[in-house]
Amino acid sequence: MMEQKIHVYMMPGMAANSKIFKNIRLPEDRFVIHLLEWFVPEKGMTLSAYARKMNEQIGETDPVLIGVSFGGMLVQEMARQMPVKKVIIISSVKKRSEMPKRLVFAKYTRLHKLLPTGLVNNLDLVAKYAFGETVTQRIDLYKEYLDVRDKYYLDWALDQIVNWSQSECDPGVVHIHGEKDAVFPKQYIKDCISVKNGTHTMIIHRYKWFNERLPAIILD
Repeated sequence: MMEQKIHVYMMPGMAANSKIFKNIRLPEDRFVIHLLEWFVPEKGMTLSAYARKMNEQIGETDPVLIGVSFGGMLVQEMARQMPVKKVIIISSVKKRSEMPKRLVFAKYTRLHKLLPTGLVNNLDLVAKYAFGETVTQRIDLYKEYLDVRDKYYLDWALDQIVNWSQSECDPGVVHIHGEKDAVFPKQYIKDCISVKNGTHTMIIHRYKWFNERLPAIILD
């Protein structure tokens, strides 16, 4: 009897498109990859409501959800509303206490409201928010990945990140994190699979690491 394939849904990080997963390969005899994309939220939409809307794109029962950065927060919200086989987050956080102090500070000072998200065509600025690095030397590369530049979406995303209130995480969540992540520093992260020299963009630059290990992580 042929074993049923596992459906894996992948969610990119803030402002990024699914091309960040273009080099990710899973054995086709065991897995089917589905790529999710950000959409501009309705006015006043909560992250929970956004997750509910995103779940409408899930066509199978008990899928595996993989989310990068802000996408990692989103897939955790999605998993609360539907049965899943596994949740894997990459370069993300499982709960508020894993956020760096600057993001906690932003919640209470509302400094994030002053960020110039209106400059959405400034790719270097968007990359600083999304990837935690400037892209002057690699701007052509990042043009390919960062194309969600709607001002309302960026304002909404930053607000959802800063105000994310999850205090407890599902112990079944698998967390993969780079030792040199500049957005969510490793020093605040607990209980994760650590990637040596991995940065916040390691899903792009360290895809071989993921291709070698993701199948076993999913099936574990």
